[in-house]
Amino acid sequence: MSSSIALRHARHLCTTTVAAAAATAAKLSAPLSISQTKSKLRHEYDPDMALQIYSSFTSSNTHSSSASSVRYAQEFTVRRLAKSHRFSDIESFLESHKTLPQITEEAFLASLIRSYGVAGMFENALKTFDEMNSLGTPRSSLSFNALLTACVHSKLFDRVPTYFSEIPAKNGFSPDKFSFGILIKAYCEMGSPEMAIEKLSEMEEKGIEVTPVTFTTILHGLYKKGRSEEAERFWDERVTKKGCVPDVGAYNVRLMHIHGGEVEGVTRLIDEMCNAGIKPDAISYNYLMTCYCKNGMMDEAKKVYDELGSKCCNPNTTTFRTLVFHLCEQGRYVTGYKVFKESVKLHKIPDFNTLKYLAEGLAKNGHTNELKAMIRTMNKKFPPNLLKAWGKLVEDLGLAPIDTSKVDSGESEMAST
Repeated sequence: MSSSIALRHARHLCTTTVAAAAATAAKLSAPLSISQTKSKLRHEYDPDMALQIYSSFTSSNTHSSSASSVRYAQEFTVRRLAKSHRFSDIESFLESHKTLPQITEEAFLASLIRSYGVAGMFENALKTFDEMNSLGTPRSSLSFNALLTACVHSKLFDRVPTYFSEIPAKNGFSPDKFSFGILIKAYCEMGSPEMAIEKLSEMEEKGIEVTPVTFTTILHGLYKKGRSEEAERFWDERVTKKGCVPDVGAYNVRLMHIHGGEVEGVTRLIDEMCNAGIKPDAISYNYLMTCYCKNGMMDEAKKVYDELGSKCCNPNTTTFRTLVFHLCEQGRYVTGYKVFKESVKLHKIPDFNTLKYLAEGLAKNGHTNELKAMIRTMNKKFPPNLLKAWGKLVEDLGLAPIDTSKVDSGESEMAST
């Protein structure tokens, strides 16, 4: 590319970016509902725009929004900043909330603690918890659980038992079922499911409810340590003998640990779920689909995917990643491209390495129309940091830069015929 062409291309990109930012800012001037906010945050990769979305939501929903809604938006915004390693901006963003009148509400402050944990900034989370007296915010298991959760998010699992034994007694409250659940998760993450089972027994002795999540955490911890027989005994003891009612998450853990084997085992377990009155979800069917793929049964895998809608299940990113990857392995690149197009419509695009595999396959097999349409879509949908890698891939495939300003619907339709 000559220097003059490159300059014109850069100017075009700059103008387009500024115009897009201005258009987005104008759209954000209208009040946002929580559903609109969630949708915008999920599809927004620019951390500065995520901040604008959050600001628009909170400024127009100060009194009407629930604590959980604000927490979701706050944590998602922090994730976007953390992904860009903008930790000083995260601190400024969260510390600014401490001047608001809501800071005396424990749920509001707990969301700040959790958000610091999401970013892996545990010392800030602990500092916020320690400031509660001076801020005039009461302490209970609510903020305590937020602190334990921040420990887990920050992978400081060994601190959880210490805080669990010290903080409640010092502050005059008792750990609740969620506190025990987080403690049990920490033990499992540390590779000590036997300690987790001990705490489970303690919960039962104290009359504290054992939630399906806690049960599932221990089950997964046993499987993760390669103790499959013990995991099955744990299931039998809790479900068959003690009447614990497992949920879809518990069954999915069992599916996770057998889906690499024979199809019969996975189908039998899904039948067991259905017979127990538990409806398999997209994750359950992903394991079935993966099992078919690993056994070379691509038509059966594709059928599972095609029937998800009739089972009231929505495919997720893992669904598309798994199917596209294995279709490519079987040399079915055009079918893989069609599945990719469906992932775009649902904003569930697979990871870069899977799409790289697909693009290379399309290129090597002469499917130029599909490849060009795919490149244009990728250039529009993905953030600049990934586009650099994508641009290099396009260059390695020997293709000229494709104009992203054109509408690709016609080319996509041509590619699908």
